[in-house]
Amino acid sequence: MNHDVKVVFITAGANGIGKCIAETFLKEGHSVHVCDNDEQAINQFLDSNPSATASIADVSNIVQVKKAFNDLKRHYGNLDILINNAGISGESALTEEVTIESWQETIDVNLNGTFYVSKLAIPLLKENSGGSIVNMSSTAGLLGVPIRSPYVASKWAIIGLTKTWAMELGPYGIRVNAICPGCVDGERINRVIDADAKKQGKSPQQIKDVYLRQSSMRQFVEGQDIANMVSYLCSEKGSKISGQAIAVDGHTEGLFNWLD
Repeated sequence: MNHDVKVVFITAGANGIGKCIAETFLKEGHSVHVCDNDEQAINQFLDSNPSATASIADVSNIVQVKKAFNDLKRHYGNLDILINNAGISGESALTEEVTIESWQETIDVNLNGTFYVSKLAIPLLKENSGGSIVNMSSTAGLLGVPIRSPYVASKWAIIGLTKTWAMELGPYGIRVNAICPGCVDGERINRVIDADAKKQGKSPQQIKDVYLRQSSMRQFVEGQDIANMVSYLCSEKGSKISGQAIAVDGHTEGLFNWLD
């Protein structure tokens, strides 16, 4: 067995940031299994990356998560790296206007999903006598954000889990870190901007300008920027980094999304 080739499991790995991460690991020569709840995205991902494997799974559904891990074990038999990337943006609304259904859905996917996947991955990582977990938090997990209570709650919780799991798993040689992206260019941030614009009665460009001003570098992060950090944390170069929440955001000065 080539011990330089790692087995990597990535949630929401068929598009967006997850796809960038998956393709980065594939280019490095690793074995990659992704799960995603978008069957079309999975098919397109596998067409472009035929050496990868995939499962259709909603991480908020423990039955589907268990099936994805059965697929992983059938294909590879072990696991070296887990990337908890799946997440949704949740509702943009004042706290008193957030629907119970939206709150629950955001917590189910972002927080419960991360727990379900990690719960099943950890025994495999322990069997392997080491490995790495990277949880996707957000700059929203470091700072408060108006009209984004469900998302913020889930992302702060992810950092707490990251530090706790680093303590629990460090003795087994398993590193656990969180990445806190700023606004990542693409369809997802565009949907958030559109929702905020509608809520505030402003144009999407006005809201985008506010978001851009949040960063000292006045630009959005690219998916590849996140993938590069994930790769580093999971490599030998990052072998002594654990329990950290690392921002990849061009330095966020504050998450203000209100227009005066």
